[in-house]
Amino acid sequence: MLERFLVPDQDRVYVQHDDMHAATKAIFNKMGLSESNSQTSADALMTSDLRGCESHGVSNMLRRYVGWYNTGEMNPTPNVRVTRESDTTANLDGDEGLGLHVLPIATEMAIEKARKHGTGTVVVHNSRHIGMLAYHAMMPMREDMIGWCVTAGNPLNAVPTFGAEPRFATNPWAWAIPADKEPPFVFDVATTQVAGNKLALADRIGAPMEPGWITGMDGSPVMEENTKLPPKGEYLMLPFGGTREQGSHKGYGFAAIADVLGNILSGMPAGFLLPPQPQMLNHFIQAINIDALTDVGKFKSDMDDSLRGLRETKPAPGHDRVVYAGLPEHEETEVRLRDGIPYHREVVEWFESIRDELGLDYELR
Repeated sequence: MLERFLVPDQDRVYVQHDDMHAATKAIFNKMGLSESNSQTSADALMTSDLRGCESHGVSNMLRRYVGWYNTGEMNPTPNVRVTRESDTTANLDGDEGLGLHVLPIATEMAIEKARKHGTGTVVVHNSRHIGMLAYHAMMPMREDMIGWCVTAGNPLNAVPTFGAEPRFATNPWAWAIPADKEPPFVFDVATTQVAGNKLALADRIGAPMEPGWITGMDGSPVMEENTKLPPKGEYLMLPFGGTREQGSHKGYGFAAIADVLGNILSGMPAGFLLPPQPQMLNHFIQAINIDALTDVGKFKSDMDDSLRGLRETKPAPGHDRVVYAGLPEHEETEVRLRDGIPYHREVVEWFESIRDELGLDYELR
């Protein structure tokens, strides 16, 4: 994650993973989730925090989820059911459930289908936010499979190239590919210039934006240096690439495909035709069984050679090293398991406040 999104040293409070996991699980349980769904949802958020993807961990997301449960916008006890199925595919109704624990059901189905038939593809409609996509894409890796995850829906916040109206959410994609001795390749990106939740981090710590991240409400890209994020509702987000001259049509195209895979393929309308409230997100998950296509041992060895070659690339002047997607997150996980996770003191204060409000009993150390 870029330095500008990290919690400033003077505002950091280090909390051990197990303590924050227990607190997060207790809050989910208090919201009405089952013990197993509370565990899975806490696992998803804490995996994000351990990997340094704080934009999709407890700092930004848990308080939003609590708000949505309190207003009835999410179903704490969804009846997830199959609405269409074949040997290699399925479509699930998420019953307004939080994607953190709904999508793993779909992913397990995709894994089982891939185990039998080489590949498994499952879509989910009528669901809610799934947190960090990499959490779900990484699940098939434990079975020596490749995982691919896409989500789309609303709220809308991103314009198409040359557009002055939002037509997409950030519509992220994630792939996870296992290796042998090297950390796996895990690529998780929004189709906007920057993830929407990272803008929330920037706003919390007062970090400036880069030119070409957002537009004004008339669709004109904001290209000034060191611009402070405008109030919510006074800007829109650009596809990755920013401007057409810098390749924004590529991000626009990826966002549109995510709309097809997540929304339309699951039987829902395009994101901009969904009802604006409550938040609705639809998902696509695919598992690819490596053994169905090539020898697993050779594949993982070849992945090691490829990934090692990437990280041993000679760095350009002014840079210490070359990394690949998933390597910094793997390294960060080891550090945070050892030293604790650095949260903004405002986040810790929220946990203490909600603990008292909900009558819970946990300590953050």
